[in-house]
Amino acid sequence: MKIRQPIKPQPDVQTIEQPKKPALPELVVFILFAFMITLFGLIMLYSTSFVTQGSSYFTKQLMWMIIGVIAGVGAVLIGSKRLSDWSPVMVLVLDVLLVWALFCKPINGARRWIQFAGFTLQPSELGKVVITLFMAKFLASRTRDLESEPFKKVMFPSGVWVAPTVLLVLFGEDLGTTVLLGSLYLLMLFVAGMRLRYILPFALVLPPAAVLFIKHFDAMRWSRLTVFMDAEAYKMTSGYQLWNSLLALGSGGWTGVGFTESRIKLLYLPENHTDFILSIVGEELGFITLLTVIVAYLTLVFVGLRISVKARTRQGMFIAFGMSIFIGMQALINIGVITAAFPTKGMPAPMISYGGSNLLACLIASACVASVAIDSAVPDYPDKLLAWAGKRLHFRRPSVPEGAEQSS
Repeated sequence: MKIRQPIKPQPDVQTIEQPKKPALPELVVFILFAFMITLFGLIMLYSTSFVTQGSSYFTKQLMWMIIGVIAGVGAVLIGSKRLSDWSPVMVLVLDVLLVWALFCKPINGARRWIQFAGFTLQPSELGKVVITLFMAKFLASRTRDLESEPFKKVMFPSGVWVAPTVLLVLFGEDLGTTVLLGSLYLLMLFVAGMRLRYILPFALVLPPAAVLFIKHFDAMRWSRLTVFMDAEAYKMTSGYQLWNSLLALGSGGWTGVGFTESRIKLLYLPENHTDFILSIVGEELGFITLLTVIVAYLTLVFVGLRISVKARTRQGMFIAFGMSIFIGMQALINIGVITAAFPTKGMPAPMISYGGSNLLACLIASACVASVAIDSAVPDYPDKLLAWAGKRLHFRRPSVPEGAEQSS
């Protein structure tokens, strides 16, 4: 008769998530590509504007780049998490700036800019960064609510915060940024785990409603929605800008006509230094260079998403995702516009087009992604950096003389 050995109790087997590898390689690649795209933008801005404006645009953009780098370094030192924690206050300040812009002098029929003492700022550009920071904080703190009451405790309250900002941007005649902010909001909800049945009604109803409204109440924008499908038929009227953009891209061929040798930029293509600067890139440097720029954008976004996946915290994941996506969406819309794939709409090429507010927003966004990558290697690094600085600078509490405590 065999005697069975008593079965030893097995320890509970739990799936332990393997620690993620720090995103330091991604950090290096991300910073490198952001720097290269920004530097390329400065070079092309000089080429597109020196004939008509001399070096003034180049100098202003260089100044904004320096401001953006300083702001980006500040964002890294403060930490993207702390900035995200402050985001509710930022949203309120942003709304005040957007209201202020509505009462400023319009530029090209739009009230998007604040003009004060020779200084011009477009608050809606900074709104992309602020809304991303706010949604990251909000969604990270409502993880359980996404499972239990997603609409009541997540979508509705976050919409109450975001909707006024989006509407103020729309009132400022900035339809492109309005669409981008709305899309970014829904995408972040989706990534956070919001069920599609809550998101799809907005995604399916709002675009057709907007098209119908534009068709019946905004003739100028309706012409933009229709002209891009046949730019040649309207090349002397409402399709003039788009037609010249296509001529620039077509005349460049594979290798381009040569740096600074563009003919279309000589007063033929309006806004050639802002929204249509990539058309001049295609003309002067050719399709190969333009394709390289597209690959650089794709690489930047892909690496940013990789940093998002490797983020140490849920809040960091949302920050890196949102910042990367808004840069990618903006690049996609700009390239789609200059190639007549999308309706003509003012949307600058990230880090390349002339415009201080957009460059500032993109550099701060890049700094926030870099902060998430650094945090994946050195958790809570801003606090450690502050403690290290305190020791180096000898920030210590004053010593109490012996016997003083007893005498008191």
